[in-house]
Amino acid sequence: MNRPTLNGVKTAALIGVLWAILLGIGGMLAYGSGSSSFIIIFAFIGVASTAYSYWNSDKLAIRAMNAQAVSEAQFPWYYETVRELANRAGQPMPRLYVAPSPSPNAFATGRNPDNAAVCVTDGILDLLDKRELRAVLGHELMHVYNRDILTSSIAAGLAGIISSISQFFLFFGMRGRSDNNPLALVGVLVTALLAPLAAALIQLAVSRTREYDADHDGAELTGDPLALASALNKISGGTARTPMRETPAMDSVSHMMIANPFAGKGKALFSTHPPMEDRIRRLEEMAGYR
Repeated sequence: MNRPTLNGVKTAALIGVLWAILLGIGGMLAYGSGSSSFIIIFAFIGVASTAYSYWNSDKLAIRAMNAQAVSEAQFPWYYETVRELANRAGQPMPRLYVAPSPSPNAFATGRNPDNAAVCVTDGILDLLDKRELRAVLGHELMHVYNRDILTSSIAAGLAGIISSISQFFLFFGMRGRSDNNPLALVGVLVTALLAPLAAALIQLAVSRTREYDADHDGAELTGDPLALASALNKISGGTARTPMRETPAMDSVSHMMIANPFAGKGKALFSTHPPMEDRIRRLEEMAGYR
């Protein structure tokens, strides 16, 4: 099995584990309350939350970045390059935006290729040359064409619901049965405390897996893996020098970006992005450089 196929299987398995955790919590609450309606209720909540995040992903991300739509007259090379890559992929051209941030980054969003947007920051336009920018745009387009926005919306929606339900579970779940059953009480505490952590780690693993795939598929689309490797190296240094400010709005967008906008914070296990050195190494291997 090749690497992209393996990553797809891994992503599907991780999403399946998130659903299992969600339904498992619902099942324990059903046991504690004596009503199976909790399973149905929490499954419905998960679907509704995921659908909302998925349908509005482009509006939410663009608003969070304070990005502005740009015209072809303003950025002719931007339009020309994205149009060329979209035609090469046989896919629709997305809407194009520029965000007024000195931190070098880019992201793609939207519920499908017909309703997608690509956004780059002022910082990345200043930092990279045209060859490197083309490679970055190829990466972002493949996020759209691989339906990664749907995948990440599902993972984020489920992880958020699991966290909320676990807090409810901690204070109200299984009260009637756990009062006379110490083991049941331990089960409540373990589930309420560990389920959100497990869900968050799975969400992060999904995000990292999709980044590897976008690197690989974007490099194939542009035919220039070394340009993307060079771009990632520069972006890594740029985000370290000029990280974005952490806010709730930015936190909701950070996993979409080509590089962690809060570079230098957190450990690899809790990062939304794979290690940059590993991504660069894989791209160099694609080019036969290593």
